[in-house]
Amino acid sequence: MAAAISLPRLKGHIEALSTFGRNPDGRGITRSCWSPAHEEARAWLLGKMKAAGLETRVDPAGNTFGMLPGEGAAVLTGSHIDTVPEGGPLDGALGVLAGLECLQTIKEANLPARRPLAVVAWSDEEGRYGGLFGSRAFTGKLDVAQIPTLRSVDGELLVDAMARAGYDASRAAEARCDPRTLNAYIELHIEQGPHLDAARIPIGLVEGIVGIRRNRLTFIGEADHAGTTPMASRKDAFLAACEYALKAREHIVRKGSGRSVTNFGRIELHPGVSNIVPARALLLQEMRELDARILARLDRECVTLARGVARRRGLRVIVETLSRTEPARCAPRVMGAVQAACETLRLKWKQMPSGAGHDAQNLAGVTEAGMLFIPSRGGRSHRPDEMSDWRAIGRGTNALLHTLLRLAG
Repeated sequence: MAAAISLPRLKGHIEALSTFGRNPDGRGITRSCWSPAHEEARAWLLGKMKAAGLETRVDPAGNTFGMLPGEGAAVLTGSHIDTVPEGGPLDGALGVLAGLECLQTIKEANLPARRPLAVVAWSDEEGRYGGLFGSRAFTGKLDVAQIPTLRSVDGELLVDAMARAGYDASRAAEARCDPRTLNAYIELHIEQGPHLDAARIPIGLVEGIVGIRRNRLTFIGEADHAGTTPMASRKDAFLAACEYALKAREHIVRKGSGRSVTNFGRIELHPGVSNIVPARALLLQEMRELDARILARLDRECVTLARGVARRRGLRVIVETLSRTEPARCAPRVMGAVQAACETLRLKWKQMPSGAGHDAQNLAGVTEAGMLFIPSRGGRSHRPDEMSDWRAIGRGTNALLHTLLRLAG
């Protein structure tokens, strides 16, 4: 009989972690990195790691590790415990707690694992201060010069948030790893989409993770009296922003790969009152695509499109790049280990891309990395009712267990 994790114990851990940052009105979990709720959750996690018999450490970027010793380069697994505002209990948390459960099972059952094994909770995956912060620091991709200016959308500086939690942001780059100490990285995650759930397939074998471009576009027109300025004379920044958003969406649908997507998640108008024509309109745009060349092309074309809209309306536009994350292909050896684990457990699997960004794409730059998905009930994620069936969680965690055993020799 194949080795198996304890689903009741894992369920208890998931339910316990979901209480940290639970919103008073019951609408989801808000546990942003470095917040008091996040730091309470980190302390709880460290306690569970120690209780499982793991060696623990927290690096200068706030990445939290639990480790089992072994010989040679280490096999890592994990995800993150920060959430989006009003998020659910599984995004990120599942990968961390499933990894903890796998390592505890391996230790308790004395299962054969020659290499060191570690579970990690990466800091600020959700991007309150720029996105994938902890894994970028760990893999040497963090731009140290930007640290003093990184801030959240509500204006809080990263250096202040880290200081409040007891960390020195100027030391974050010290978290950089030596790639020679790593053998592989594998991350379990909910799909966050509808495909596995609709097809009733228990495991998604991830072939690659999309790259992401985030741009801030500021259309600059002129403020005028909203009652006395003729419609034909107005230089309305809001209308320019609206025209651009619609045309950019249409362009990406027509000229993308068929899997290319874009989203406008925030708009700000200034002065922002009903009786003044908007002088400025700020848009936050995100684009995602698995093919790096297509992503770069769409990014360039959208900038050209924005300038064309502004020119026709007699306005100016400023385009600023907020972040660039390159696509990452998953390593064949790690994908093969997941596939072999599914065959051992007689689980059906489907090869698929990840439309969401994950820490695994940074790890792919320093070691062989991969991911496996379990179905998200109804495809729901980044919302309070995000959930997966407990049996699906058990199947996915057992697949992770056998993948780790294969990778760890």
